[in-house]
Amino acid sequence: MYSVDFGSCCSELVIDFSKMDVPTVFKVHLSDPRFLIAAGIIAFNPLFWNIVARLEYRRHFLTRQFGSPYLGCYVLMMAILGLNVLRSMKFETAIHSQPPWSALQQNWILWSGYGLLLCGTVLVFTSFWALGITGTFLGDYFGILMEEQVTSFPYNLMANPMYWGSTMNHLGLALIQASPAGLLLTVWLGICYKVALSFEVPFTTKIYTTKAKNK
Repeated sequence: MYSVDFGSCCSELVIDFSKMDVPTVFKVHLSDPRFLIAAGIIAFNPLFWNIVARLEYRRHFLTRQFGSPYLGCYVLMMAILGLNVLRSMKFETAIHSQPPWSALQQNWILWSGYGLLLCGTVLVFTSFWALGITGTFLGDYFGILMEEQVTSFPYNLMANPMYWGSTMNHLGLALIQASPAGLLLTVWLGICYKVALSFEVPFTTKIYTTKAKNK
């Protein structure tokens, strides 16, 4: 058996494995500002690009501001890329500021982390290659629609490979650093992506359904 202690006012999560045959302490300081900032940025990013993209679809404010749907999409691209860089920086800051878990400090876990990082990077970059700039950065909401559904790699393996590739990258980094905080933040990232997709997929389907009806 193991015990779970959420600490004083949920300021930290401590799981004691002392009665099991595994290394004993999985500890995350939930109240650490660096952890909270990373968690906040993870949640903010998909919220930001979904809100901005829907506003653009309904009001065309970026297209009007920059005089072209393509320029508007490129501006949104730069904002998303900047936020993703910031998220990566804050994620790494959070996991380096928290104690590692000795159960993860094993060679096979280390190499698994590198493997996940490699696979995740391949998924992200091949997704970008398949979709192009406007396909990747919500060009659909700007009226820049793709002629047909992408079915080449990696979309022949899974739906939304860019999101899951990003999740794999974060999981890989967490394993490489033997970081329980990184594992929690990766789970949070996956949840945020799942919630974002529950809004994005139906809305994108609606855009292309409207296009098909107007032909």
